[in-house]
Amino acid sequence: MSEWRLALSVPRWAARFFVRHWKPVVGLSLVGSIQRFVVVNWSGEIPDAVASASEVVVALARIALVVVVWRTAMRGVRLRWSTARGFVSRHPVSLAYQGLLLCAAFLLFDVAVERGGAALLPPAWGPTYLAVVLMVKNPTVIAFTVVWWVGLIRQLGGTARQPAAPTRRPGPA
Repeated sequence: MSEWRLALSVPRWAARFFVRHWKPVVGLSLVGSIQRFVVVNWSGEIPDAVASASEVVVALARIALVVVVWRTAMRGVRLRWSTARGFVSRHPVSLAYQGLLLCAAFLLFDVAVERGGAALLPPAWGPTYLAVVLMVKNPTVIAFTVVWWVGLIRQLGGTARQPAAPTRRPGPA
């Protein structure tokens, strides 16, 4: 397998995972979507204490997202440092490609869409544009990135767990 194909195997896996498990991934991400939309769009009307408390709720939802994705993705996978070290030494180019892909995604969705798009609009539209972009990014780009990072960890150090040997029950004598 080429290094490029190996690098692309993680975002492909992440896309399949995202589609298969979209309900918990999107559901937990909607907490951040709603919070960002409200806080950014009506920032002057929300008390600071409420805005701060809502940030804590979003952080907890993101932690829950990581836990749910991790537990689901790591079923049947055993992480080993030796496997990770071996992967890094055998496939540094693949890892560099993945780093470039993640950087490209950041440049596209954070710099171009979020900041560049806002720069093209009249200043009065800026808060609403940002609120909508952040609302859309939470269950899509941010959630997909979490899944991608977990997939990268799976690729680096994961090995399939051996199923436990079946225990034999003594039969009737």
